[in-house]
Amino acid sequence: MWFYVISILRAHQVADAAARQIPRGNLSDLYPRWLGARELLLHRRNPYSHEIALEIQEGYYGRRLDPARSNDPTDQQSFAYPVYVVFLLAPLIRIPFPAVLTAFYWFLALLTAGSVWLWLRVLRWRLPVASLAVGMLLTLGSFPAVQGIKLQQLSLLVAALLAASIACVVGGFLFSGGVLLALATIKPQLTWPLVAWLLLWTLTHWRVRRRLVYGFGLTMTLLLAGAEIVLPGWWRMFAEALGQYQRYTQNQSVLEVILGQLLGALGSGNWGHVGGQILGAMAVLGCGPVLWKLRAEPAEAGRFGDATALVLALTVLVVPMYAPYNQVLLLPAILLLARESRLLAHSRGLRFGFLAGAFALAWQWMASLALTAICLLVSRSRALEGWSWPFFATFAVPVIVFALIFFYMRSSSFCLRNGGEEPSSTKTLPVGA
Repeated sequence: MWFYVISILRAHQVADAAARQIPRGNLSDLYPRWLGARELLLHRRNPYSHEIALEIQEGYYGRRLDPARSNDPTDQQSFAYPVYVVFLLAPLIRIPFPAVLTAFYWFLALLTAGSVWLWLRVLRWRLPVASLAVGMLLTLGSFPAVQGIKLQQLSLLVAALLAASIACVVGGFLFSGGVLLALATIKPQLTWPLVAWLLLWTLTHWRVRRRLVYGFGLTMTLLLAGAEIVLPGWWRMFAEALGQYQRYTQNQSVLEVILGQLLGALGSGNWGHVGGQILGAMAVLGCGPVLWKLRAEPAEAGRFGDATALVLALTVLVVPMYAPYNQVLLLPAILLLARESRLLAHSRGLRFGFLAGAFALAWQWMASLALTAICLLVSRSRALEGWSWPFFATFAVPVIVFALIFFYMRSSSFCLRNGGEEPSSTKTLPVGA
């Protein structure tokens, strides 16, 4: 996968950019946030301003975008994050960006590998060291992780913060879990579904679980107050920047993209957006009764981790961001399905879905392996012709994973794992089950 991305996919993008005169600079998703944080904290400049956006383009693309050039990207790369992200990036603002880029590259790789271990603890699944190492290598060698690391995408940082937050909750460190959850809101669209689930879970047994809300609430208060101090009225600027970002990127959810492509082939592509939103609403409503039944589960019980995996799989499906790097949030759901592969065999439908999901997930590696072999044994030009092969199942993976975990948690197999009983607030799944 890494060879494919570096030697085939990147080569295709460079050749395409040269042919169409598309600008290419550092192409680091960290850069707009780093530059905005530096200019705000060191020079008191508004990171949401048009002037900063132009300076970001000079670094990100290598030059300012020209509306007169039809092939120029539509993504303006403006500062479209909550301003309190600057507090997380503050230690880096005095360091030259090339050094920041290298350090953050390895930092994200370390966090992504560590999140595998954290999610295994949340799911109460103890693996041998060799199996854990294989899981980490497969995760680091998946296209979402490779893309996120290459782009220095903050989605990987958010995914690691969410994994650490839930691991703290499972370990009994509720206040720390709330703190980490608040820090993860630097990407609110990836965090709000989990925040909603944890709020429901906390309110069910407020006396026992209230420290989670205390940690989250205190940290959010400090972040919001600090943001107002460094940039008064920032929330209005953020809302405007977010609206502009949505307009020039035309971001859609996975469901909207899939339905739009299917309906587009039938000549009705305009209905993809509406249809995708309807399907997304149905997915959310469908998860409601499942999560409601599991709201009383103690954090140390296996079903709490299962419910969290379902929420994150739902997040990838419905948030208006279809970039593959967001699929790192599917990791707990994929681990859960791998752990319960034997129980899935009790249902013919789930067994078929599991095989389809396994094939869709493995396709990225099969395709990249084939292209690597073509590149090394035949010719690089032939490999470049198939540069898109690993993407064929990209949008199928989140749909299949969500459907599998959703129907599994509604099936008799889910009760079978717990001795045929209904969800219980007192039953704890043993480690290694």
